[in-house]
Formats: sequence, structure tokens, C-alpha cells
Amino acid sequence: MAGLYLHIPFCRSKCIYCGFYSVANLRQKEAFLTALKKEILLRRAYLAGQPVRTLYFGGGTPSLLTGDEIADILQTLTDTFPVERDAEITLEANPEQLTPDYCRTLHDLGINRLSIGVQSFQDAVLRFMGRRHTAAQALEAVRNAAAAGIDNLSIDLIYGVAERPDDQWAEDIETALSMPIRHLSCYALTPEENSILYKQIQRRTHAPVDDEQAARQYGQLCRRLQQTPFRHYEVSNFAVEGYESRHNSAYWDHTPYLGLGPEAHSFNGQSRQWNPANLGQYLHNIEEGIHFEEQEMLDDTALYNETLLLSLRTRKGLDLPYIQSRFGAERIQQLLHYFHHSVNPSFYEEEAGRLRLTESGLWFADGIAGDAFEL
Repeated sequence: MAGLYLHIPFCRSKCIYCGFYSVANLRQKEAFLTALKKEILLRRAYLAGQPVRTLYFGGGTPSLLTGDEIADILQTLTDTFPVERDAEITLEANPEQLTPDYCRTLHDLGINRLSIGVQSFQDAVLRFMGRRHTAAQALEAVRNAAAAGIDNLSIDLIYGVAERPDDQWAEDIETALSMPIRHLSCYALTPEENSILYKQIQRRTHAPVDDEQAARQYGQLCRRLQQTPFRHYEVSNFAVEGYESRHNSAYWDHTPYLGLGPEAHSFNGQSRQWNPANLGQYLHNIEEGIHFEEQEMLDDTALYNETLLLSLRTRKGLDLPYIQSRFGAERIQQLLHYFHHSVNPSFYEEEAGRLRLTESGLWFADGIAGDAFEL
């Protein structure tokens, strides 16, 4: 099985927290779409004929594409790759674009999952983050998508925002739970190095992010969702059973995937390749027939460390028999010694051949994994 990711690099404006590559205008959209179709053909052999189980339109703002443009891309993909008939096809969307007509168009095109960038249901918080929609538009967008027949709906929320105290964060959680969604992705406000927020903090025009507030609001979220049908299946992701993101789950399981568009990464099990985070350079490379900008070969140690990092972020955790068969018994012994002697016992559990982090341990997943890395 394999996945396809398409990075659509256009936005109307930049949100202060975003570190993903995008351009805040549509001037080169036609040139990009021409290059994207050419790249699809250039990279057709990368997945070695493996069936494609998931397609994901990310960005940027993929919902700035018209229905005809999405249809053209989908046709090129299905003509080039063996896309499964029941493939999960996700499109990231901003609320202001999700009109009733646009939602019906997406449904008719076969888009069967939407990831909607809500971030908050508080207008003051939305203004602070540079979002272009209002709380009312966010509510309407989710309802429009559901009315169009797209029942696999996910929304994003951001916590740890100084401008939103705990009681208002609780209100946002309750509003989200009142909506017809099946999936919820929640992220701490993070000053990514390329983001406006990072620069504001560096210039001291914005206070540093409060890690204690973020941890406290993460705990609020986890405790509240324990009382609902939403299952906490990865550090930042919660879903009603059966609605977990198949695409993102494949990343965490080390499933091969092909990334298309500027900044997009690809993984074939042995190496990572990526395109430049620059639209002009990307267009030049594709015109010249250059398949990718850079490549990193992953040795046994790198693959082991990645397996630890990705698996410990999920509630499935580490499959210990697999680790032993793939990476050797000595690594298992070292790993268990580290957990038994260095990790708070309340942060992990061992059961039926799996080592997983508990609800309280997930907040520390990256640090726990990093300390277990083989150098």
C-alpha cells in the first residue's frame, strides 16, 4: 500500500503560526498546475506500482482550487497510479471557501474527507492568528460539508494561545463536540522558525509561548474527550472509531508515500526525497525534468530512531516483536532498560507485546523517544 500527498502552495494571507511553505497570492497557480501534472508523470515509477490507498491535498490552502482544477488533478492521478476504488481522499479547506455549492462539488468529485482549519470558535483568537474566517463561518462550513454528504469531517483547533484563557478553550472544545465531526486534530501554538509568530517573539513584540498553559489545556482536552466517543489515537489526534486518518496513520506506520509539489517529501522505505520550498525553483526543476531536489538515505540507525519517534506518538505504541525481528534483540534490551530505569512508570505500559505511552505520557512523547535514540 502507498499514499500520495500533494502540496498546494497558495494562501490568501499568512497565518502567524504557520511554518509550512506557501505564497500569499495566486499569480502562478496556472503554471503550478501545469508543473504538478508533469511531476505526476515524472514520478510515476516511484511507488513501484503499489496500490494507492490514500490521497491528501495539503498546503497552503487546497480549497483555493476550483472544482475543475481538482477534477483535472484527480484524473491525472488515477490515470497514472493504481488508486484503490475506496481510497481515502482528503482535502484541507478553510471555512470561508466551504460554501454549499463548493461542498457539493467536492463531494461529487469523490473528496470523501475534509480537514477544516477552524483553529478556534472565538473571533478574537481568530483575528490574533491571522485567520480570514469568523467563528460563524466556521460553524456554517462544517454544516455545509455535512449537508453535502461528506460525513468524514475533521477540524483543527489550536490551544496554548495566551489570548484564550482556559474557560474559553473549554468553550471551543464543547462547540467542536456539538458539530457533526468524526475527527479532531489539536495542536499547541508553536513558534515555527519560518512563522510570523517566531519573528514577533524574536523582536519581542509578542510574549513567548507559555508551555505551562499549553500543557494544562492539553490535559483539559484529553480529560473531556475521554467522556465522548472520540478515541485518542495519536498525540494530537482524536477520532470516532473507524474515522482515524488513514493517510496520517500510514506516515506513522512507515508506509511508502510520494509527495508532489514544492516542499513535499517522499519516502520509499529506504530514503527520503524532497522538493525545494520555493515555487519558482520547483517550477524550474520540473521544467528541467529534475525529479527531486535532495535525498537522504536512511541507515539502520535512522530507521530505528524514526520507528521509535513515530510509534511512541501513537496509542498503538511499539510492536516489540517487530522491533526485535527488524532491528535485533540487543536494541529491545536497551530500550526496555531505558524505560524501566529512566521513564516515569505512570507514563507507559507494556501489554501483549506492545510498549505504549499512557494518556499522561503522550504529552512527553517526543522527549521520551529522543532520549531513547541510538546515536
